[in-house]
Amino acid sequence: MSLSSILSADAIDKAIKDCQAPDSFCPKKFFQICGLTQKSPQDIKKVFGILDNDASGYIEDEELKFFLQRFTPSARVLTDKETKAFLVAADGDSDGRIGAAEFQTLVLS
Repeated sequence: MSLSSILSADAIDKAIKDCQAPDSFCPKKFFQICGLTQKSPQDIKKVFGILDNDASGYIEDEELKFFLQRFTPSARVLTDKETKAFLVAADGDSDGRIGAAEFQTLVLS
């Protein structure tokens, strides 16, 4: 399954273009622009599964760096500052990784 089977290609393109400049990525804004905030909890869980590249049940630092490239392969890598801010915003239990429930909470908040 690909992200474009859940989100429209146009919405993904708009979200990627919005955060092209380094240190301009904001997860909540990105989720809103790409349309993820309007999706069902089941669709959000599917997106989490796609982003969880190693199928560990968590999105870790290394996967977060390449977050945008999961949506568009030619997109930039997140900066260390953006990666850390994303992790802090979503990691409700402070274990250094984002679980499916934490991801859903961030998307829908």
